[in-house]
Amino acid sequence: MKIYDAAIAPNPRRVRWVMAEKSVNDIEVVAVSIPQGEHKQPQYLSKAGLPNLPMLEMDDGTTITESLAICRYLESRYPEPNLFGRDPREIAVIEMWTRRAELMVASPLMLGVRLGHPGFAALETPAPEVAAWNQKTGLAALKVLDARLAESRWLGADRLTIADIVAFIGIDFARIVRLRPPEDLTSLNRWLEAMRERPAAKA
Repeated sequence: MKIYDAAIAPNPRRVRWVMAEKSVNDIEVVAVSIPQGEHKQPQYLSKAGLPNLPMLEMDDGTTITESLAICRYLESRYPEPNLFGRDPREIAVIEMWTRRAELMVASPLMLGVRLGHPGFAALETPAPEVAAWNQKTGLAALKVLDARLAESRWLGADRLTIADIVAFIGIDFARIVRLRPPEDLTSLNRWLEAMRERPAAKA
């Protein structure tokens, strides 16, 4: 198998993080340059169908380009440590927090960076007003995570799960535009430090 990766993008980092947590080292990692537009070249598009990263290419030629779909596949192939839930209740709770993390926090903050930072102007048309709205929306939603983390060490279960990975990477990506959670969100900031201390954070 191969993982087509881009170091500068947050979605590929989700896959790298999951691989690091599971100590997966038997998958070839292929670097793809977004600034050079390699993800838009015919050779890549013929496999991926869309200019999306990351992409998993299986030995039989099957390709998957959605980061969470790739992470679920890795969970099935490398089941420990468990990141998606062990029983129906836990699976549902983790899925709920993963969806909240992505829709309420990660997606707005990532759009806030992509559409607002001048370094991305060559890749996407800047939209300062849209970027500002998304940044504001993502930051406001951090209160939801803080309330959850006031009652639980982790977002989805009694251990790190995919929900934590999705939320953290979105928040961490926002540092590019100097967005940081307010200091009064003490539970969230405690969790952020715990995430940064994990070896997989360097993936």
